[in-house]
Amino acid sequence: MKKKIMFTGGGSAGHVTVNLALIPLFRQEGWAVEYIGSVNGIERELVSPLPDVAYFPISTGKLRRYLDWQNAKDPFRIAKGVYQAYRLIRRRKPDIVFSKGGFVSVPVVIGAWLNRVPVIIHESDITPGLANRIAIPMAEAVCTTFPEAAAHIGKGKGRHVGAVIRNELKQGSAAAGRKLCGFTPGKPVLLVMGGSLGAQSINRAVRQALPELTEAFQVVHLCGKGQLDPALTLPGYCQFEYVRDELPDVLAMSDLVITRAGSNSIFEFLSLRKPMLLIPLTRQQSRGDQILNAHSFEKAGYAEVLEEEGLSPQTLLERVRALHAHRDAYVSAMASGQKTDALAEVFKLIKETAKYR
Repeated sequence: MKKKIMFTGGGSAGHVTVNLALIPLFRQEGWAVEYIGSVNGIERELVSPLPDVAYFPISTGKLRRYLDWQNAKDPFRIAKGVYQAYRLIRRRKPDIVFSKGGFVSVPVVIGAWLNRVPVIIHESDITPGLANRIAIPMAEAVCTTFPEAAAHIGKGKGRHVGAVIRNELKQGSAAAGRKLCGFTPGKPVLLVMGGSLGAQSINRAVRQALPELTEAFQVVHLCGKGQLDPALTLPGYCQFEYVRDELPDVLAMSDLVITRAGSNSIFEFLSLRKPMLLIPLTRQQSRGDQILNAHSFEKAGYAEVLEEEGLSPQTLLERVRALHAHRDAYVSAMASGQKTDALAEVFKLIKETAKYR
């Protein structure tokens, strides 16, 4: 019988991208590949089109840190999800479960643990998120992107592997990207990306600064679902809610990036040597992981950081101009950074762990 792996993770694209990088490797080696995600999450949208990957939706609650009336219902949703995941894993009999985190992963990890199926977790940030903190005691190992993360993980479980990067991101065509956006060669391209769900504050500042930005740059703006502005038709400005298949081409043509500081995205930009202006989520909006990520990259010389509290059209323009002026120094720092084949290392660890199932 061929081996079977079950993936989980969702809630945002960042909790899916590592899985998307690993899935083709397992399919190439003849493994059966399955995925447990939420009913309506972005993970279903990203995974369902993949050939030969069975997707199983389960009930899930959101692990909130704030008061909300939905908090009263979520324990019942999570309990239902644990039951569904337990039954699925018992029936489907995977050799191993790989979890990228996000709230949907908690019932799956619990279900795997109850079935005595080994679990490998991936943690992208310096400090584990709430879902992974709950799941880590039930895991065999935790793969980390930042070496600093080891201090926050149980003794003996942490494996610093570096950033897992999707191979297809390195295969884009700048010419295809320019054709998609209607851009011309010779004028630098600025990519604005607020994450898979968008970022209203970044969108607003960028749009207010567009007359000045488009004097020096062509701007491609991935603004998030429901955040397009059809009234904006400036020459040299192109906007999309989100791109998937065309993303490698968009990245290949881009010279600079304005982005949040989610770990998966910024490491992808690092691997492609794209100087970044990072605008992390505030502590009021998150647990502060993006602030830690951003300042780690700033210290390494990979990025400029602009705190959201200081974000305005004018500060955005100033920082973008500074980033462009010093772009060669940023590219040089990225080129000399530590190089690891994290994808191969995680792939190997999963197979070795499943071998003893």
